Amino acid sequence: MIPHYSLYINGEFKDTNLRENIINPSTGDVIASVSFADKDSIESAVESARLAFDKGPWRGISLSERKEFLLKISQGILDKAAELAALETLNNGKPIKESTFMDIPSAAKTFEYFANNLKDFLKDEVVDISSEIAEARSILRREAQGVVVLIVPWNYPLLITAWKMAQALAAGNTVILKPASLTPLTALELGKIIEQTGLPKGVVNILAAKGQDVGKALCSDKRVDMVSFTGSNSVGKKILEYTCDNVKKVIVELGGKSASLVLADCDIEAAVNGSLCSIFLNQGQMCTAMSRIFIEDKIYDKFLNDFLKKCKRIKLGEGSNFETQMGPLISKQQQVKVNDLVRQAEKEGVKILSGGKVPQDHSLKNGFFFEPTVLTNVKPSMSIFQEEVFGPVVCVDKFSSYDEAIKLVNNSKFGLAACIWTQSREKAESLAKKIEAGTIWVNTYGMFFNEVPYGGFKQSGFGKELGKEGFLEYIKLKNTIIDQTKESKPLVNYWYGF
Repeated sequence: MIPHYSLYINGEFKDTNLRENIINPSTGDVIASVSFADKDSIESAVESARLAFDKGPWRGISLSERKEFLLKISQGILDKAAELAALETLNNGKPIKESTFMDIPSAAKTFEYFANNLKDFLKDEVVDISSEIAEARSILRREAQGVVVLIVPWNYPLLITAWKMAQALAAGNTVILKPASLTPLTALELGKIIEQTGLPKGVVNILAAKGQDVGKALCSDKRVDMVSFTGSNSVGKKILEYTCDNVKKVIVELGGKSASLVLADCDIEAAVNGSLCSIFLNQGQMCTAMSRIFIEDKIYDKFLNDFLKKCKRIKLGEGSNFETQMGPLISKQQQVKVNDLVRQAEKEGVKILSGGKVPQDHSLKNGFFFEPTVLTNVKPSMSIFQEEVFGPVVCVDKFSSYDEAIKLVNNSKFGLAACIWTQSREKAESLAKKIEAGTIWVNTYGMFFNEVPYGGFKQSGFGKELGKEGFLEYIKLKNTIIDQTKESKPLVNYWYGF
């Protein structure tokens, strides 16, 4: 019998009459049933979060107590790390090595980091002001936003949940988490961990649901103070529209069409291996996927030959197999979308150097697999160059000058991330200044650190996650100005004082 998961509202697990089956994308099998939110449960979650913030004990506990709750959540994730990793892979399809060594421990570390730094990040700041007309003191206080809705995508279900929730709770907010409808299982398991910590009721609420069923209700509600969204551009635009009904703080991390620059002086082996990871990790289902790789013409043939050899050796398979290097896409719909984009590119004259189709291996027939795909002869005007595929598809091209390279990289409506491969720090720093992207990796890929912010430019959204800057997104800044004019009354006293 498959397991069943309930919603987590006001410290209790609750069911509704709406039930959805959750699918393992490696096999197409049903792995769990989940209660999805209905109108009453949405109302209950919002009201519970609102009351917990306005009247519950959460705002009154000390920062030390808040820290301890976050550390308990972190430890709870570590205590169930193997179980969570297996479940993440079962639900999302990503290789078990990625879940085990990257996603789950990183999620725990995020809660730990913000627990250990919330006191420093929330310190009041005093600014003494002295001018010809006034003496004053400004006290800048950082306070919680209030009720925060967290909307999380399906590509990193627990990790991005941890990013958002750890910051929101550390800042003193109450939250309503809406995991992706395809991958809600580890978020609901996190609810069980939170329940065991004794966190006050209503501080965390978790609603499994389809976005179209709850998005407008949550984001337009006047009782919600902030929305933090990670997902597609099309949905992000709807989120912004919904929040206009009752103006509130919003941060959105949207799509990307990130690019790598491979310079002739690079360590080619490191650049090839890193570039493979940058596009085929998590089946290319990453906002930061380096789906365009531009190689200096002097090493183009060497790089491409090595890249293709290793690409063709990537082992596809069920995520739960430790030998699997690339798992399935998240759904049949995503598989069809990726295939359609490649077929359209082929019609436009793109050359497929490797992959490019749904694999015919009998062992993969029930999953939503797509071959790691390398394309060339891609023009900037083509949709495959401009549009986010969100799959294991990369466009490769060459450049002969750095000006040409920068033009190619920046020829995108997105500005999320980029990579530079070179052994010259001077070149790397010079090129990085000219690239329009929020995160630029040099001689590496995908290094996210809790200590530093992450977020994009242009159509990749606005706002930051992680670091002090990301934490401060979840607070509001209050400025208290105290007049300290000596031996005379403040200037305002004379304005109408005659």
